[in-house]
Amino acid sequence: MQTLAYGSWPSPIGARLAAAHDGRPEDVGYVGDEVWWTEPRPTEGGRRTLVRRRADGTTAPVLPAPWNVRSRVIEYGGRPWSAVMTDAGPLAVFVNFADQRLYQYRPGGEPRPLTPLSAVGGGLRWAEPQLLPGRGEVWCVLEEFTGEGPTDVRRVLAAVPLDGSAAGDRGAVRELTGGRHRFVTGPRLSPDGRRAAWLAWDHPRMPWDGTELLLADVGEDGTLRGARTVAGGPEESVAQVDWAADGSLLYASDRTGWWNLYRDGEPLCPREEEFGGPLWKLGLRWFAPLASGPIAVVHGRGTTALGILDPETGELVDAAGPWTEFAPALAVSGERVVAVGASPRSSYEVVELDTRTGRARVIGAGHDDAVDPAYYPEPQMRTFTGPTGREIHAHVYPPHNPDCVAPGGELPPYVIWAHGGPTSRAPLVLDLEIAYFTSRGIGVAEVNYGGSTGHGREYRNRLREQWGVVDVEDCAAVARALADEGTADPDRLAIRGGSAGGWTTAASLATTDVYACGTISYPILDLTGWGTGETHDFESRYLETLVGPYAEVPGRYAERSPAAQADRITVPFLLLQGLDDVICPPAQCERFLARMAGRRVPHAYLAFEGEGHGFRRLETMERALEAELSLYAQVFRLDAGDVPVLELTR
Repeated sequence: MQTLAYGSWPSPIGARLAAAHDGRPEDVGYVGDEVWWTEPRPTEGGRRTLVRRRADGTTAPVLPAPWNVRSRVIEYGGRPWSAVMTDAGPLAVFVNFADQRLYQYRPGGEPRPLTPLSAVGGGLRWAEPQLLPGRGEVWCVLEEFTGEGPTDVRRVLAAVPLDGSAAGDRGAVRELTGGRHRFVTGPRLSPDGRRAAWLAWDHPRMPWDGTELLLADVGEDGTLRGARTVAGGPEESVAQVDWAADGSLLYASDRTGWWNLYRDGEPLCPREEEFGGPLWKLGLRWFAPLASGPIAVVHGRGTTALGILDPETGELVDAAGPWTEFAPALAVSGERVVAVGASPRSSYEVVELDTRTGRARVIGAGHDDAVDPAYYPEPQMRTFTGPTGREIHAHVYPPHNPDCVAPGGELPPYVIWAHGGPTSRAPLVLDLEIAYFTSRGIGVAEVNYGGSTGHGREYRNRLREQWGVVDVEDCAAVARALADEGTADPDRLAIRGGSAGGWTTAASLATTDVYACGTISYPILDLTGWGTGETHDFESRYLETLVGPYAEVPGRYAERSPAAQADRITVPFLLLQGLDDVICPPAQCERFLARMAGRRVPHAYLAFEGEGHGFRRLETMERALEAELSLYAQVFRLDAGDVPVLELTR
């Protein structure tokens, strides 16, 4: 046991190791008796590959590099693949990231394009494909750009022929719906194939504000007829819809203030917890009905569990196992359920539950301890008190290293982590990026500030027209509380975040005196520019809820923007940006830095070619983590060992 200053503890968790374990499996599904899912490959340029687990238990990639199974619909994407088992083996369709075309594929052969390219704007994009071999079609969401602007776009449900006739002919794609709604999710067909249900919403609402559940009849010719709204509205968010085996309609709605399950309009298990969440990607699944009647659900308050709900009695039984968090990724086959689970001691892995025996086991992407688990952080779930006495939920990760202690009387530096979204939350799971800092003697506190999900609509709505106020106040309240109670050194507090978390970080540096430095990643910095054409269509009206309508409160956009308050930032910062980011474009960083020029505030700007919104490549993530640690080492006067020194411009 060594006695060393906080922040200078030697750790086996390097930046490269943490980066190599970034990301998680997604998009799980059954293909006959097999389970398929997508997996990140940071070491292969950040692509996502499609993986299959055969009935004999062996696992293998479905597609080799450079195929990248990932959709860009609404930029955040959606479920990018579908497959069925035929007499000749699996038949799959998938979206390839590079050209966004939909491809048909049989293992052992070559992918064959099913959709054409378009030179207009962002082209043609596809998500949530559903293979219907009996109809000879793939039903999916089509996102089509009609001009060069980011909001020159339309979205409809469409049917793509499997014979390849649309590969060079846009006219061969059959549209199932008109352009009545700005946003749609993929259609879910009833068991008898006679009805289809999907979700839709329009600007300025985001899907967690209000969506409509639409129902239509399917004609013998495959057309959708008589579409009507059966649930949802401007202040009711329906997060998911599906069909039970008996033909009843299931959906998750927050009409009571919590996303709960309903069957044909009747509540199944009314509770003050969430059975749904924010629809940042198309095709997220918080519930999946089994053929025998029960419903597999991901549910919880603050954290999530995998449970089996009896819709007749309302009884809910959670699966046993070490997992304390489940992603909104479920699929069922017979009495089997496949999910993606994690815990504070394990990263996300593919889990299968046999509902007959209650046994759950890892079947893919299994967590592997890359280092001794003794170096993992030991988190605490905390609730702090913020302004006006409001509750603030957070996860506190104290410094932890089995080989080191700090000198008596020394308090550790702490970094406040502000999650992105902002309508999202930080899950309580093992994250080697957090361990990278805690194992070196730097504490981390993830703050689920007001506006975060997982605690009901009222908590979510705290951020309405208060972005840049409530999030900043809540993060500062947690930081101050940690200092006041003697957990953290008040002179060595930092804040970091990406995307909306980057906004909160920059706004915190500009409007509070709590932090000694900050790390700002792919951020929003200028509300006026971002809200008047600089971002993509999906979030182009988001600020009307978060800040207020621009036409009514233009001054508020300027007053809260870190770019307009650059003269108030007096502490060092690191700015990280992907040059291919269309959600938070580099122009935001460039204007911000121009206004910082000549102010002699130490800072560094690292821009990465080939990276978009959120980093995916191993080398990028490694460089970003090392630069962040170097910033803290310089500001807090820590010995960071052999970490490359970040050059700060003054």
